[in-house]
Amino acid sequence: MSQVPIHDTPILGMATRPRVSKAIEYGNTTNFWVEYPSGLMDLTRSQHINADAVEPSLVRSTQLDIPVTGDRTIRIDKSKTAAVIVDMQNFFLHPGLKLHKTGLECVDPLLKVIAPLRTQGVKILWVNWGFTDQELKTLPPAVFRAFMKGGFEGPGTELPGNFGRLLMRDARNAELYGPLQEEYLKGQKEGTDVWIHKNRSGGMWGHQTALDLYLKENGITTLFFGGVNADQCVSGTFIDAYFQGYDCVMVEDITATTSPAGGLENVLYNAANSQGFVTNTSNIISASG
Repeated sequence: MSQVPIHDTPILGMATRPRVSKAIEYGNTTNFWVEYPSGLMDLTRSQHINADAVEPSLVRSTQLDIPVTGDRTIRIDKSKTAAVIVDMQNFFLHPGLKLHKTGLECVDPLLKVIAPLRTQGVKILWVNWGFTDQELKTLPPAVFRAFMKGGFEGPGTELPGNFGRLLMRDARNAELYGPLQEEYLKGQKEGTDVWIHKNRSGGMWGHQTALDLYLKENGITTLFFGGVNADQCVSGTFIDAYFQGYDCVMVEDITATTSPAGGLENVLYNAANSQGFVTNTSNIISASG
C-alpha cells in the first residue's frame, strides 16, 4: 500500500511529520537545535546531545516549553526571544480606511498575549510601515503602485479625515490601531516595547535593517510573528528572518489577511513544515503560567 507523502496536498489535509526515533541535532557546534523522541524541539542552544541522549529538564527561570502544531513542543530561551508584530496599523485596520474583519479579530488575542510575554522578559517589537520624505524620492514604482488602489493615491498623499499622509511616520494612519497604540505606549514607557519602521513589505529587506540590527545587538534568536497581512508583509518578514537563521514561530490567531481563501493557509503550511513552527496565543499564555 502506498503511503501519503509527508508534504502532501491539499494543505489542510497534510500528514503529520512523524516524531524522531532518537535524538537528532541540527545545525553546527554553536548554532543548533536538538529534537527528541518525546516531540521536544530544544531551540535554546544550551545543551548538545549527551552520551545517553537524555532529554534535559526545563529550566523554568530562563526557558519556556510551548506546544506547536505537528505534535511538537518548542523550548525557548526567554532572554533570546521577541514577538514581531507587523503592520497592525490604522491604515490597514481602521474601519474609516479599510474593511479588515479578520485583522480586527486579531486585536483581542494580541492584547491578551502581550502581558504574559512581557512578564517572561520577551520584547514586543512593533514593525510598521513608516516612510520619510527622503524615502519617497527613491521608492520603486511597484511599491507606489501597490498603494494606488481602492481610492488611495499612493504613499505620502493625503488621506480623508484627519488620518494624515499615507503611511508617513507619525501620521495618524500609521499609528497602531485603537487599543494597540495605547498598549505600545505603555510598553515603550516600561522599556518592553520597541517601534521599528520599515519601507518595504518585508521588515528585513535591505542591508542592515533596523529590525535585524536590533535583534543582533540584543542577542535574540527566536521570533514569534503576527500581524497583517499574513501572505504579504508578515510572511515577507518571516521568510527573510528564516533565511537569516532566526527561529521563526507563526502565531496563528494573531495573523490574518484580506486575500482569498488559501492565502493564510499556505503561509501556515509553509511556516509549520518548512520554515519553522506554528502555535497560538492560548499555548503561549498557558506556558507562561
